[in-house]
Amino acid sequence: MTYVRAAALSELEEDTPKRVELDGVPVSLVRTEGEVFAINDICSHANVSLSEGEVEDCSIECWLHGSSFDLRTGKPNSLPATRPVPVYPVKIEGDDVLVSVTQES
Repeated sequence: MTYVRAAALSELEEDTPKRVELDGVPVSLVRTEGEVFAINDICSHANVSLSEGEVEDCSIECWLHGSSFDLRTGKPNSLPATRPVPVYPVKIEGDDVLVSVTQES
């Protein structure tokens, strides 16, 4: 697995998503409940940015139609979304947030 630096931990505000692009992949970084999560930034229902939504109870809500996704699994918690969005492994090294968006073959 190849990890790349996505942001500084100190840049991430609690429960406030931050959009980054890693190797051409849009990713929403979320610091919540003492952890940092990386989830694909594009809603599986409406093709809009999840990082513009709100975070609550370890979920991120799509601002357009209200679907929410579990930050741990990417699975939708509510309709209208029915398909999960990818989540990515995260490592913290010092103040660096490292994310792997690559799939190992």
